[in-house]
Amino acid sequence: MPSLASGERMGPVMLKRLWNRRKLCACLLIVLGMVFLLSSPLWGKPFTVPTVSLSVGDGTDDPGNVAIVIQLLFILTVLSLAPAILVMLTSFTRIVVVLSLLRHALGTQQIPSNQIIVGLSLFLTFFIMTPVWEKVNTQALQPYVNEEISAESALAVTSGALKGFMMKQVRQKDLALFVKISGNEKPDTADNITLPVLIPAFVISELKTAFQIGFMIYLPFLVLDMVVASVLLSMGMMMLPPIMISLPFKLLLFVLVDGWYLIVGSLVQSFS
Repeated sequence: MPSLASGERMGPVMLKRLWNRRKLCACLLIVLGMVFLLSSPLWGKPFTVPTVSLSVGDGTDDPGNVAIVIQLLFILTVLSLAPAILVMLTSFTRIVVVLSLLRHALGTQQIPSNQIIVGLSLFLTFFIMTPVWEKVNTQALQPYVNEEISAESALAVTSGALKGFMMKQVRQKDLALFVKISGNEKPDTADNITLPVLIPAFVISELKTAFQIGFMIYLPFLVLDMVVASVLLSMGMMMLPPIMISLPFKLLLFVLVDGWYLIVGSLVQSFS
Protein backbone atom coordinates (compact mmCIF):
# COMPACT_ATOMS: atom_id res chain seq x y z
CA MET A 1 0.00 0.00 0.00
CA PRO A 2 1.60 3.33 -1.01
CA SER A 3 2.32 5.75 1.83
CA LEU A 4 0.65 9.14 1.94
CA ALA A 5 2.24 12.43 2.74
CA SER A 6 1.10 14.32 5.84
CA GLY A 7 -0.80 16.93 3.83
CA GLU A 8 -2.04 14.64 1.07
CA ARG A 9 -5.70 13.62 1.01
CA MET A 10 -6.91 10.08 0.36
CA GLY A 11 -8.42 9.67 -3.08
CA PRO A 12 -11.61 7.76 -3.92
CA VAL A 13 -9.68 4.70 -5.09
CA MET A 14 -7.80 4.50 -1.79
CA LEU A 15 -11.03 4.89 0.22
CA LYS A 16 -12.67 2.13 -1.78
CA ARG A 17 -9.75 -0.23 -1.10
CA LEU A 18 -9.90 0.47 2.64
CA TRP A 19 -13.68 -0.08 2.68
CA ASN A 20 -13.32 -3.41 0.86
CA ARG A 21 -10.67 -4.55 3.36
CA ARG A 22 -12.91 -3.66 6.28
CA LYS A 23 -15.81 -5.62 4.78
CA LEU A 24 -13.49 -8.61 4.24
CA CYS A 25 -12.33 -8.47 7.89
CA ALA A 26 -15.93 -8.30 9.11
CA CYS A 27 -16.90 -11.33 7.00
CA LEU A 28 -13.94 -13.31 8.35
CA LEU A 29 -14.90 -12.48 11.93
CA ILE A 30 -18.48 -13.65 11.30
CA VAL A 31 -17.27 -16.92 9.76
CA LEU A 32 -14.87 -17.55 12.66
CA GLY A 33 -17.67 -16.88 15.15
CA MET A 34 -19.97 -19.38 13.42
CA VAL A 35 -17.21 -22.01 13.37
CA PHE A 36 -16.61 -21.45 17.08
CA LEU A 37 -20.28 -21.88 17.90
CA LEU A 38 -20.64 -25.02 15.81
CA SER A 39 -17.55 -26.56 17.36
CA SER A 40 -18.58 -25.68 20.92
CA PRO A 41 -19.47 -28.64 23.17
CA LEU A 42 -22.69 -26.89 24.16
CA TRP A 43 -23.89 -27.13 20.56
CA GLY A 44 -23.78 -30.90 20.58
CA LYS A 45 -25.94 -31.34 23.69
CA PRO A 46 -29.39 -32.75 22.94
CA PHE A 47 -32.29 -30.34 23.36
CA THR A 48 -35.35 -31.98 24.81
CA VAL A 49 -38.81 -30.69 23.99
CA PRO A 50 -41.64 -31.52 26.40
CA THR A 51 -44.48 -33.47 24.88
CA VAL A 52 -48.17 -33.10 25.57
CA SER A 53 -50.47 -36.05 25.02
CA LEU A 54 -54.24 -36.20 24.99
CA SER A 55 -55.96 -39.53 25.42
CA VAL A 56 -59.52 -40.76 25.72
CA GLY A 57 -60.13 -43.62 28.12
CA ASP A 58 -62.80 -46.27 28.20
CA GLY A 59 -64.79 -44.41 30.86
CA THR A 60 -65.10 -44.06 34.60
CA ASP A 61 -67.66 -44.76 37.26
CA ASP A 62 -66.44 -41.99 39.57
CA PRO A 63 -68.90 -39.03 39.52
CA GLY A 64 -66.10 -36.70 40.66
CA ASN A 65 -64.07 -37.31 37.50
CA VAL A 66 -67.13 -36.70 35.35
CA ALA A 67 -67.81 -33.42 37.16
CA ILE A 68 -64.22 -32.26 36.59
CA VAL A 69 -64.48 -33.01 32.86
CA ILE A 70 -67.74 -31.06 32.62
CA GLN A 71 -66.17 -28.14 34.49
CA LEU A 72 -63.22 -28.11 32.09
CA LEU A 73 -65.54 -28.09 29.09
CA PHE A 74 -67.53 -25.24 30.64
CA ILE A 75 -64.35 -23.21 31.30
CA LEU A 76 -63.15 -23.72 27.71
CA THR A 77 -66.54 -22.61 26.42
CA VAL A 78 -66.46 -19.46 28.56
CA LEU A 79 -62.93 -18.66 27.39
CA SER A 80 -63.97 -18.99 23.74
CA LEU A 81 -66.86 -16.58 24.38
CA ALA A 82 -64.77 -14.17 26.48
CA PRO A 83 -64.26 -11.57 23.67
CA ALA A 84 -67.99 -11.43 22.97
CA ILE A 85 -68.75 -11.18 26.70
CA LEU A 86 -66.24 -8.37 27.10
CA VAL A 87 -67.62 -6.43 24.14
CA MET A 88 -71.35 -6.95 24.59
CA LEU A 89 -71.88 -7.17 28.35
CA THR A 90 -69.65 -4.31 29.52
CA SER A 91 -69.06 -0.62 28.87
CA PHE A 92 -66.60 -1.37 26.05
CA THR A 93 -69.09 -0.76 23.23
CA ARG A 94 -69.94 2.82 24.22
CA ILE A 95 -66.33 3.80 24.88
CA VAL A 96 -64.81 2.42 21.66
CA VAL A 97 -67.57 3.92 19.48
CA VAL A 98 -67.20 7.37 21.06
CA LEU A 99 -63.41 7.34 20.70
CA SER A 100 -63.69 6.25 17.06
CA LEU A 101 -66.17 9.06 16.33
CA LEU A 102 -63.83 11.51 18.05
CA ARG A 103 -61.00 10.49 15.73
CA HIS A 104 -63.21 10.98 12.66
CA ALA A 105 -64.41 14.35 13.97
CA LEU A 106 -60.83 15.53 14.36
CA GLY A 107 -60.04 14.32 10.84
CA THR A 108 -56.71 12.80 11.89
CA GLN A 109 -57.27 9.63 9.81
CA GLN A 110 -55.48 6.83 11.74
CA ILE A 111 -54.19 8.92 14.66
CA PRO A 112 -54.67 7.67 17.36
CA SER A 113 -54.31 4.21 15.88
CA ASN A 114 -56.79 1.40 16.37
CA GLN A 115 -54.50 -0.27 18.89
CA ILE A 116 -54.44 2.83 21.08
CA ILE A 117 -58.22 3.28 20.91
CA VAL A 118 -58.92 -0.37 21.73
CA GLY A 119 -56.30 -0.41 24.50
CA LEU A 120 -57.66 2.76 26.12
CA SER A 121 -61.19 1.39 25.82
CA LEU A 122 -60.15 -1.85 27.51
CA PHE A 123 -58.50 -0.12 30.47
CA LEU A 124 -61.45 2.25 30.89
CA THR A 125 -63.75 -0.79 30.77
CA PHE A 126 -61.74 -2.49 33.51
CA PHE A 127 -61.91 0.70 35.58
CA ILE A 128 -65.68 1.09 35.16
CA MET A 129 -66.46 -2.60 35.70
CA THR A 130 -64.28 -2.90 38.83
CA PRO A 131 -67.27 -2.94 41.26
CA VAL A 132 -68.90 -5.72 39.22
CA TRP A 133 -65.67 -7.74 39.08
CA GLU A 134 -65.20 -7.37 42.85
CA LYS A 135 -68.75 -8.54 43.51
CA VAL A 136 -68.32 -11.56 41.24
CA ASN A 137 -64.96 -12.40 42.82
CA THR A 138 -66.12 -12.15 46.44
CA GLN A 139 -69.57 -13.67 46.07
CA ALA A 140 -69.11 -16.20 43.25
CA LEU A 141 -65.54 -17.04 42.28
CA GLN A 142 -63.85 -17.34 45.68
CA PRO A 143 -66.70 -19.28 47.31
CA TYR A 144 -66.79 -21.62 44.33
CA VAL A 145 -63.02 -22.19 44.47
CA ASN A 146 -63.29 -22.90 48.20
CA GLU A 147 -66.13 -25.33 47.45
CA GLU A 148 -68.59 -23.30 49.52
CA ILE A 149 -71.19 -22.94 46.75
CA SER A 150 -72.08 -24.95 43.68
CA ALA A 151 -71.37 -24.04 40.07
CA GLU A 152 -75.04 -23.18 39.51
CA SER A 153 -75.03 -20.73 42.42
CA ALA A 154 -71.80 -19.10 41.21
CA LEU A 155 -73.23 -18.73 37.72
CA ALA A 156 -76.43 -17.22 39.13
CA VAL A 157 -74.48 -14.66 41.18
CA THR A 158 -72.30 -13.74 38.17
CA SER A 159 -75.28 -13.28 35.85
CA GLY A 160 -77.05 -11.28 38.56
CA ALA A 161 -74.11 -8.88 38.89
CA LEU A 162 -73.98 -8.35 35.12
CA LYS A 163 -77.76 -7.93 34.94
CA GLY A 164 -77.60 -5.28 37.68
CA PHE A 165 -75.05 -3.29 35.66
CA MET A 166 -76.93 -3.61 32.38
CA MET A 167 -80.29 -2.73 33.90
CA LYS A 168 -78.87 0.65 35.02
CA GLN A 169 -77.85 1.48 31.43
CA VAL A 170 -80.59 -0.09 29.28
CA ARG A 171 -83.49 1.98 28.00
CA GLN A 172 -86.98 0.88 28.89
CA LYS A 173 -88.08 1.32 25.27
CA ASP A 174 -85.38 -1.04 23.97
CA LEU A 175 -86.07 -3.55 26.70
CA ALA A 176 -89.81 -3.52 25.97
CA LEU A 177 -89.06 -4.09 22.28
CA PHE A 178 -87.19 -7.35 22.85
CA VAL A 179 -89.67 -8.52 25.48
CA LYS A 180 -92.40 -8.04 22.88
CA ILE A 181 -90.42 -9.76 20.12
CA SER A 182 -89.63 -12.73 22.37
CA GLY A 183 -93.33 -13.31 22.97
CA ASN A 184 -92.87 -13.69 26.72
CA GLU A 185 -95.06 -12.11 29.32
CA LYS A 186 -94.06 -8.74 30.74
CA PRO A 187 -91.77 -9.43 33.73
CA ASP A 188 -92.86 -8.10 37.08
CA THR A 189 -89.34 -7.36 38.35
CA ALA A 190 -85.90 -6.91 36.87
CA ASP A 191 -84.80 -10.29 38.23
CA ASN A 192 -87.32 -12.02 35.97
CA ILE A 193 -85.74 -10.60 32.80
CA THR A 194 -83.66 -13.20 31.03
CA LEU A 195 -80.22 -12.54 29.57
CA PRO A 196 -81.24 -13.37 25.95
CA VAL A 197 -83.71 -10.48 26.16
CA LEU A 198 -81.53 -8.09 28.18
CA ILE A 199 -78.28 -8.37 26.23
CA PRO A 200 -79.49 -7.13 22.77
CA ALA A 201 -81.52 -4.38 24.44
CA PHE A 202 -78.41 -3.29 26.34
CA VAL A 203 -76.26 -3.31 23.19
CA ILE A 204 -78.58 -1.10 21.11
CA SER A 205 -79.01 1.23 24.08
CA GLU A 206 -75.23 1.57 24.31
CA LEU A 207 -74.98 2.26 20.58
CA LYS A 208 -77.66 4.96 20.77
CA THR A 209 -75.94 6.64 23.73
CA ALA A 210 -72.57 6.47 21.97
CA PHE A 211 -74.00 8.07 18.82
CA GLN A 212 -75.58 10.85 20.87
CA ILE A 213 -72.24 11.61 22.53
CA GLY A 214 -70.51 11.44 19.14
CA PHE A 215 -72.98 13.96 17.68
CA MET A 216 -72.19 16.41 20.48
CA ILE A 217 -68.47 15.93 19.82
CA TYR A 218 -68.90 16.53 16.09
CA LEU A 219 -70.70 19.88 16.44
CA PRO A 220 -67.76 22.22 17.32
CA PHE A 221 -65.50 20.62 14.72
CA LEU A 222 -68.24 20.84 12.08
CA VAL A 223 -68.68 24.56 12.78
CA LEU A 224 -64.92 25.06 12.47
CA ASP A 225 -64.87 23.23 9.12
CA MET A 226 -67.71 25.40 7.79
CA VAL A 227 -65.96 28.61 8.88
CA VAL A 228 -62.70 27.58 7.25
CA ALA A 229 -64.47 26.50 4.05
CA SER A 230 -66.37 29.83 3.88
CA VAL A 231 -63.17 31.83 4.34
CA LEU A 232 -61.33 29.88 1.64
CA LEU A 233 -64.26 30.26 -0.75
CA SER A 234 -64.42 34.02 -0.17
CA MET A 235 -60.68 34.28 -0.86
CA GLY A 236 -61.03 32.33 -4.11
CA MET A 237 -58.97 29.36 -2.88
CA MET A 238 -61.40 26.76 -4.16
CA MET A 239 -58.66 24.27 -5.04
CA LEU A 240 -57.26 24.18 -1.50
CA PRO A 241 -58.84 21.43 0.64
CA PRO A 242 -60.39 22.97 3.77
CA ILE A 243 -59.25 20.00 5.89
CA MET A 244 -55.61 21.08 5.45
CA ILE A 245 -56.36 24.42 7.08
CA SER A 246 -58.93 23.33 9.64
CA LEU A 247 -56.95 20.37 11.04
CA PRO A 248 -54.36 22.48 12.93
CA PHE A 249 -57.14 24.64 14.36
CA LYS A 250 -59.07 21.52 15.43
CA LEU A 251 -56.04 20.16 17.24
CA LEU A 252 -55.40 23.55 18.85
CA LEU A 253 -59.02 23.79 20.01
CA PHE A 254 -58.98 20.23 21.33
CA VAL A 255 -55.78 20.85 23.29
CA LEU A 256 -56.90 24.22 24.68
CA VAL A 257 -60.14 22.81 26.10
CA ASP A 258 -58.28 19.71 27.41
CA GLY A 259 -60.36 17.43 25.23
CA TRP A 260 -59.10 14.08 26.50
CA TYR A 261 -59.91 15.07 30.08
CA LEU A 262 -63.44 16.10 29.11
CA ILE A 263 -64.16 13.11 26.88
CA VAL A 264 -62.82 10.43 29.21
CA GLY A 265 -64.34 12.08 32.28
CA SER A 266 -67.74 12.35 30.63
CA LEU A 267 -67.60 8.72 29.46
CA VAL A 268 -66.73 7.38 32.90
CA GLN A 269 -69.33 9.53 34.65
CA SER A 270 -72.01 8.51 32.16
CA PHE A 271 -71.98 5.02 33.71
CA SER A 272 -72.41 6.20 37.28
